[in-house]
Amino acid sequence: MVKIISGKKGTGKTKILIDMINEASKKTDGYVVCIDKSEKLRYDIPTSVRIVDTDVNKIYSFEAFYGLVAGLLAGNYDIKEIFVDSILKVGGADFEALGAVLNKIDTLSGSEVEVIFTVSADKDDLPESVAKYAVK
Repeated sequence: MVKIISGKKGTGKTKILIDMINEASKKTDGYVVCIDKSEKLRYDIPTSVRIVDTDVNKIYSFEAFYGLVAGLLAGNYDIKEIFVDSILKVGGADFEALGAVLNKIDTLSGSEVEVIFTVSADKDDLPESVAKYAVK
């Protein structure tokens, strides 16, 4: 299941994401993964959460990002939640491409894994292919 937290830069999306990560790490019966463009969240989340740095892994497109998520899920069936901060920094501001990758990840994750993204844009500015996943 895919969800996005949307809003303009500086509206508190990352803080909401950090709170969700902390809560998930307390309640999960599996693994929690945080994917970020850097390791800036390392000190805000528990050490039990696995952090994946897209820069270190040279993930610079939505297709490469999809491959990363598919690999994570294929390699570990105990992942229950994946949190992704600033997805537009990975693949750019191509909302149609973002919508396509969100759809693919939604299909891949099914109802078994929750994948939550932050997107720096107002929900009203997003195409339907992306906005349908918005929770805020």
